[in-house]
Amino acid sequence: MNDQNPIDRIWDIVEKVGVCMLTTQFADGLRARPLEARPDRAASLIYFVTDRRSAKDEEVEATSDVGLVFIDSSDKAYLSITGHAFVLRDADKTEAVWRKTDEMWWPGGPTDPNVCLLRFEPFIGELWDGPASAVATLFEFAKARLTGEKPNLGENRKVTAKMQTS
Repeated sequence: MNDQNPIDRIWDIVEKVGVCMLTTQFADGLRARPLEARPDRAASLIYFVTDRRSAKDEEVEATSDVGLVFIDSSDKAYLSITGHAFVLRDADKTEAVWRKTDEMWWPGGPTDPNVCLLRFEPFIGELWDGPASAVATLFEFAKARLTGEKPNLGENRKVTAKMQTS
């Protein structure tokens, strides 16, 4: 695992990967869907631009406990963040996190009547870091096949970090 501070490592992954799976609760269980994160590291928050017509709003308003999963396959890092989400209808904040590509979904821009934000407040981050080199992994599998020995894939480590600032 990278030796940096676990909280910094978590935010680095969120910022690098960008898209995560958001898991919400609904009457029949759990539902996950991909969303593009708009991290605000300084405030320890993540925003998501979303559509008022989707079920996400209703699910988050019914149960604010949600989960995010980010995967950085190039770094073999797997990140799960548990926290609370809230639906915001804030035109100024929407404009602040808006990206030009959002106009593909909402041609009316940040003031489109179907746009809203999810504000995610992380509570716990769980990070699994594995051996970073895919080449080394392939070499170890080939060597193991030839020698009959177990491959040495390095050490996988899990870190759990509280992410709340208060």
